[in-house]
Amino acid sequence: MKALYALAIAGLASGLCLVLIMVLAGRDSSQVESAATGPGVEEPDRGNERVTDGPDTPASPVDEPPTSGPHRAETVQADRTELSDDQILEALALGNVVIAYDGEAPSAVQEEVSGPFDPEVAAAGQAVILAKRPGIGELQALAWRRRLVASGPDDPKLQEFAEAWLGQGAPDG
Repeated sequence: MKALYALAIAGLASGLCLVLIMVLAGRDSSQVESAATGPGVEEPDRGNERVTDGPDTPASPVDEPPTSGPHRAETVQADRTELSDDQILEALALGNVVIAYDGEAPSAVQEEVSGPFDPEVAAAGQAVILAKRPGIGELQALAWRRRLVASGPDDPKLQEFAEAWLGQGAPDG
């Protein structure tokens, strides 16, 4: 009789534990993060539409280069020059990292991460591209939907940003 009583208590305890686990699992509000995380601030998604005709694509303010949005597929053929918003967006969509500056170019980051600018490497989305942007104010590193405002060309966060986001272009579709 004692064995039957012990077995009933064990069964009841097991059943209560199972109910408790189901209740707690149902209340778990955690979600698996689908977006990549890394250095810099995530920017709003303005799409990745490539336009071929119609009105000009919108121009961004000098101090806020775009990180996503509709653009013409204009590839970057040289860096350390002023790039259009279309060129910046196409470079980012491919997976490149663009560092916009006004003053001293952050050459060390480019040399450490991807080497000197090469149009073929940029076409493959594997380049750190230096973009002269007069009036930008603070130096900014850009990736698709990511922005990092740096303290200057020697900011160690620049290399961390470039290494994290290089090759991470716009999603397909």
